[in-house]
Amino acid sequence: MNILGKIVVVDDEKIVTSAFKTLLKVEGFSDAHFFNNPEEAVDFLKTNTPDLVISDFLMPQMNGLEFLSKVKEMYPEVSKILLTGYADKENAIRAINEIGLYRYIEKPWNNDDLIINIKNGIERSYLLSQLREKIAELEEAKKELEKYSHNLEQIVEERTADLKQSNAKLEGIVNYCADGIVIVNEDGIIEQVNPACENLIGLVNEKIVMSSIDDFLFSKKTFISKELHKLETNELLLRDFYIKNPLSSTETPVDISFARINPDNEFKRFVGVIRDVTEQKKSDKLRDDFIATLTHDLRTPLLAAIQTLKFFLDGALGELDDKQRLLLSTMQKSNEDLLGLVNALLEVYKYDAEKLTLTRTNFNIYNLTEQVYNELKPLALSKNIDFTIDCSDKELEINADKSEIRRVICNLCGNAINYTQENGKVVITIKNEGNDFIFSVSDNGCGIPPEDIPNMFQRFSQGTSKKRSTGTGLGLYLSRQIIETHGGKIWLESTLNKGSEFSFLLTDTVVKKKEESLV
Repeated sequence: MNILGKIVVVDDEKIVTSAFKTLLKVEGFSDAHFFNNPEEAVDFLKTNTPDLVISDFLMPQMNGLEFLSKVKEMYPEVSKILLTGYADKENAIRAINEIGLYRYIEKPWNNDDLIINIKNGIERSYLLSQLREKIAELEEAKKELEKYSHNLEQIVEERTADLKQSNAKLEGIVNYCADGIVIVNEDGIIEQVNPACENLIGLVNEKIVMSSIDDFLFSKKTFISKELHKLETNELLLRDFYIKNPLSSTETPVDISFARINPDNEFKRFVGVIRDVTEQKKSDKLRDDFIATLTHDLRTPLLAAIQTLKFFLDGALGELDDKQRLLLSTMQKSNEDLLGLVNALLEVYKYDAEKLTLTRTNFNIYNLTEQVYNELKPLALSKNIDFTIDCSDKELEINADKSEIRRVICNLCGNAINYTQENGKVVITIKNEGNDFIFSVSDNGCGIPPEDIPNMFQRFSQGTSKKRSTGTGLGLYLSRQIIETHGGKIWLESTLNKGSEFSFLLTDTVVKKKEESLV
């Protein structure tokens, strides 16, 4: 059985497009087109209207976000799916708001889930297209009525028949859609819901309309009515929302996609599609719990292996020759590197899952920085780097989590030394502006290309397109998580071939001195 819908798949790896070709053929999708070069796909789309576009994220000619942005310009109604690795999840979430992404699917995917998303994406493209077409038809009908007012009775009869037919089609689409559909005005007042939305809320249409959408859908971060005021012509996807059933008191996790349905009217109205993501949330939690358990349980055998190797290297079982010592030292270093990765993954999970509580204390920030400086100074000396601290107030105290701030300082300073050539210069700057604390590390290294700067604080970002790092790619991401959990901000300024400066700001964290507090 052939399934209708033109699908375009773009991935620079031929094995991926080959796998898609086989899967879609087996599932009955006969109108599918595959490309290993996004530029060729753009040329194809100029003369072919798709119902669904699937794109990989990382491609050499242009990345998935750039390609899907071009698709949106040509076909704003078409559903777009982004294929990502787990490391690119942050970029995928950013793409949802920037380009109206319908879904992102992590590699490797589950074939059953993929096919469901493909079918739903085609259905979504069809629904949005039908909604806008019918609305456009209604507006055109209104203009025609005014134009032919001299023959009003006949025109009314003709247009009324057309409107009834259009409304019947539109009503069928809305009533039989599996997702909840809600129409609200610019004040967030519900004007219409479909049966699926009634089922999600647990009330009939009459009990829902004329109520605020905030009465039934809520989030810890914002109100839907506030988000709608920001929406003009683009689509808006809201995640981490819950729909509340007042009868059973259950709260169902949902994703909500909003679009304005009357862009030329001063009084705004929006159509929202509400999707139950309960199973997706369960899957995400199982995956995160698996990662946390795995990293936690790996630490014990790694620590045991490191201690055993140290026992041999200390000569407890006799003297070692140079070859034996080199082999055991290499094994110890490899285990320590692996332990560092496990610890970093565990810390990232704790921050992502909001399971880490900061332990704030008052401490001297210069003394803490000096400890890190002394630890890294031998590395700087080995490269003949001029490594200095610039601090006008060595008595400066801040209120923060000392161990976490130390982790950030160590990571930023270590990166600066690693990426600075021999005979270079690295300067640590400590200062405060009122109650705000600012820490900076500048170097005169190779610098970072402008196109790489937005990705530097992303998970598993390793170096730049000019130079790759052998690290885990979690250091800067974890640093960002730590600073943002403190309510601060971390950023990067860099000029290619001149150097870089990493900085972070902690607001209202400077501890006032006793004499100042008495004034």
